[in-house]
Amino acid sequence: MAVNEFEIKKQICDIGKRIYNRNMVAANDGNISVKLDDHTFLCTPTGVSKGFMTPEYICKIDEKGQVLHANPGFKPSSEIKMHLRVYEKRPDVGSVVHAHPVYATSFAIAGIPLTQPIMPEAVIALGCVPIAPYGTPSTMEIPDAVEKYLPYFDAVLLESHGALTYSVDLLSAYLKMESVEFYAQLLYQSKMLGGPKEFDKATVERLYEIRRQMGLPGKHPANLCQNKGTLNCHNCGGGSCSSDGLGEHTGSTYAHGAESNADTVAEITRKVMEQLGLNK
Repeated sequence: MAVNEFEIKKQICDIGKRIYNRNMVAANDGNISVKLDDHTFLCTPTGVSKGFMTPEYICKIDEKGQVLHANPGFKPSSEIKMHLRVYEKRPDVGSVVHAHPVYATSFAIAGIPLTQPIMPEAVIALGCVPIAPYGTPSTMEIPDAVEKYLPYFDAVLLESHGALTYSVDLLSAYLKMESVEFYAQLLYQSKMLGGPKEFDKATVERLYEIRRQMGLPGKHPANLCQNKGTLNCHNCGGGSCSSDGLGEHTGSTYAHGAESNADTVAEITRKVMEQLGLNK
């Protein structure tokens, strides 16, 4: 079936409105792209609010960022280099979303990755969300900074900048951005209440197994941990890993959750599978 570019352009505009209305961007911030094929991409233009776009705003480019079509007055986002690096390194990705959601960006500014396992949905859908080192916007510094995370994660915080999510299609990439922001907000607010109660390692592994059984697309620590010695992994205790795999992170280890017994793990798993419709 031929790709209906006009319909995709309308979808990009709709997602732009959602991002804007959910306070994930301000003014002209953020950008969205969709892969039509290996050599052709649609993307939002630079210098426009994502909440007020119409299909004629959307630009078409090739894999090198060269403009294939853009209406007068519009040119591709200056951050398109970051998007193209994602497509280059992740052939399974069909869409990329970059935004500045308030809570997630606050963690990025504070230099804190989202690695604490505090709710089943976040563990299953996101795994861990690392922080890529700071890069100057619109330069090759950002693509170079995020590249090493692309094979292992589907969401990345950009230090002092924002968040980047990507998935098989536009809706999935956008929903992943929603999930990152929701996770960040819950983590922030639970810290205000004295600190979140984290899942222990056994619980995390059970949730990982649910993900594997569901056959969800994308990359995830449930598939294979590639992040020993970093601040970016549930498997390593949410922190910088020592040789025995028991990491440390400011206010964050699995130790205080180790008391969870098998009955608790089984009950959590049952409830998650019930929510996901997998226990019928």
